[in-house]
Amino acid sequence: MPHDLQMLVWSAALAIVQMFIAVFACMAVVGLPSLAGNRDNLPPMGGFAGRACRAYSNMLEGLAIFAIVVIVAQITGRANATTALGATLFFWGRVAHAIVYLAGIPWVRTAVWAVSLAGIVMVGSQLL
Repeated sequence: MPHDLQMLVWSAALAIVQMFIAVFACMAVVGLPSLAGNRDNLPPMGGFAGRACRAYSNMLEGLAIFAIVVIVAQITGRANATTALGATLFFWGRVAHAIVYLAGIPWVRTAVWAVSLAGIVMVGSQLL
């Protein structure tokens, strides 16, 4: 499997891990019955649970764009060393982003998010 696609698969796996972290964190706040229900009256999540939910949502937003550019690069035959590096930057940037977001470190969170965005831009630049 090409490196870009491996990074896409690993990024999807990271999103699943983040989903479980968010679910378990929210479960600790409101309990399983509330999460299994229709969720109409859930309180706003704060602290660790809130950060876990926001980190997961942010991952999904970035993953959608990343997946598009990686798949198009593969389909069009434009995948190369630059797209491989970009995919690697995205993945490791997102790993760092998840950790730093959960820890609640604001400016570092923004910096590692920018690394993952740079990875998307690198892959996307090969499509122009």
